[in-house]
Amino acid sequence: MPKKVLSNGTEVAQPARAPDRLLKRLHVREVPDAEKPAEAIKWLDYYRKNRRSLTLAMESCVKCGVCAENCHAYLGTKDPNNIPAGRADLMRRVYKRYFTVQGRLFGSLVGAEEMTMDTLEKWFSYYYQCTECRRCGHVCPFGIDTCEVTMAGREILWALGMVPELQGAASAAVFERGNQGGVTKAAAVDTHSFLSDELEEERGFRIEFPVDKPNSDILYVPSSADYLLNPETLKGAAQFFEYIGANWTISSYMLEAGNFGLLTDQHSVQRELVRRLWWVVADLGIKKVVFGECGHGWRAWKMYTPSLTDYAVAGAGYYYQRVPIVNIHQEVAALIKAGKLKLDPKNNRLAPPGTKVTFHDPCNYVRADQLGEVFRINLYASVPEVREMYPNYEKNFCCGGGSAVLYDDPEMYALRIKFFQKKADQIRASGANHICAPCSICKAQFYPMVKEHNLAREDGTIMPVNGLIDFVGAALVFKGHRQI
Repeated sequence: MPKKVLSNGTEVAQPARAPDRLLKRLHVREVPDAEKPAEAIKWLDYYRKNRRSLTLAMESCVKCGVCAENCHAYLGTKDPNNIPAGRADLMRRVYKRYFTVQGRLFGSLVGAEEMTMDTLEKWFSYYYQCTECRRCGHVCPFGIDTCEVTMAGREILWALGMVPELQGAASAAVFERGNQGGVTKAAAVDTHSFLSDELEEERGFRIEFPVDKPNSDILYVPSSADYLLNPETLKGAAQFFEYIGANWTISSYMLEAGNFGLLTDQHSVQRELVRRLWWVVADLGIKKVVFGECGHGWRAWKMYTPSLTDYAVAGAGYYYQRVPIVNIHQEVAALIKAGKLKLDPKNNRLAPPGTKVTFHDPCNYVRADQLGEVFRINLYASVPEVREMYPNYEKNFCCGGGSAVLYDDPEMYALRIKFFQKKADQIRASGANHICAPCSICKAQFYPMVKEHNLAREDGTIMPVNGLIDFVGAALVFKGHRQI
């Protein structure tokens, strides 16, 4: 959509907004503009009372500026409102006006500001430019996690009916299809059949993708984006499960490792995915849940599932206590360390000799769960050469598409290009010619951005991008159909 013009003539870029027909699918009623400021204050009051992290962010910042030089959004745009502290100030000034004594008494003299439609329009612009990577929180001397401000801001906007079309459509698909891509069971089965054909050509034997199989030990939950963008990721996971002889299945009812509810609406969207997960676990007799490649989704499932489980389905608490939730790369790394996986990095179809792979640490994996070393166990065992980018591990820079800032409308797409600048510089400095990103949103950002930034190989072709389980699957050495 074109830039939004505020009452003072200032223009701000915004994502395309969900139309009324989409809001109806989400069971969201848009609040009339005249009522939005007052309603927003009610929601802000609710979140400040229920989220200590938000109150900490509102009251502790001293404007030291450390976060500015550590934010890819600010480094790419030089917009003061993209400094994490500056972005939080869009809410902090309103918070000060309504919820502090000095703000109520002295108003603008102490930096307090009335809630207006212009304020909400700025929120809609800048809280959807924050990728929720939490790098600012990692370096803040006071431990302020500005991501918590963004999350609260987005949830308030959602309650007002100010919803980006991208997140709205993905969330509606969760209620209707059980995944954000709107993938039907028929489409999933058809994709599986095609990928099984490919694997048969590559391996010499057929590897099936079981769907909704009762009495399965393992429920594998892929990202729905894998069906649309990342077929090698699905193939890699299937090869791994075939190799270890797993009794596994995929569920057509719960086909989503991602979780846009974490990013927009924890009250309904996130809870719906948790409900579907435990329903499938109970229905199919699952003993372990293994999640595929999705960074924000893994943070949601690992850290938010306990608090939402009691609201999911009857008996969910029983299953949560007895059915472990793990990431597929934790499973792979454990077997590599135990000497139970045979991988040949020099005979990897996806990484032939001369391939130099650089690794992108997805923010939510390494800053929320410190999986950096797990990833490297798997990567170094699977490819011929690794070229690290720096900084890495929990100090990494975001891909620029995190929290689903994957908009195609021109104004926001131009910002995505700027957000990727720091990552492009890191990749060039690494000397690599192939990129590994074990996250579906990161891959969705990398695919167009490597072209926009002309990240080319020695022969002039654009660098390929793969997930980590892609490389693991392609490097597995089969003798017969199964090994262990």
